[in-house]
Amino acid sequence: MVKIIFVCHGSICRSPAAEMIFRQEIQAKGIADKYEVTSLALSNEEIGNDIYPPMKIALRDNGIPFIKHSARRLTQRDVDWCDHLFYMDASNMRILSYLIKDPSNKCKPVFEYSNNIFEIEDPWYSDNYQLVIDELRQCIRDILSNL
Repeated sequence: MVKIIFVCHGSICRSPAAEMIFRQEIQAKGIADKYEVTSLALSNEEIGNDIYPPMKIALRDNGIPFIKHSARRLTQRDVDWCDHLFYMDASNMRILSYLIKDPSNKCKPVFEYSNNIFEIEDPWYSDNYQLVIDELRQCIRDILSNL
């Protein structure tokens, strides 16, 4: 079983969206039994909160089912558990370098295998929920093609 973690700042927009898109993709490919996936936060700001309502709307509008989510901060134990950890932007990587031992070992940008995507912007600030969904969908398809 391949264990995947998606992280973003608060885990109420990008990382839970990535998790839900990943779940949808592996279900559609019939390989859901090969993966375990979760999404976590890099800050304490949104601990316990569900997916941000505008992101839920974007997921729903794109036919992406979602499950109940409760933001939780990443720990070293989580990193030790996973095989791959995907982050959204340079700020996330900087925070990872303070939070965990040897982030370069398992941590990669979610866009590692994608062309023309160089970060996943935070829609909480930009309001570009559809762009984030589109880019994450492409990144996740590229990840699945390369794992």
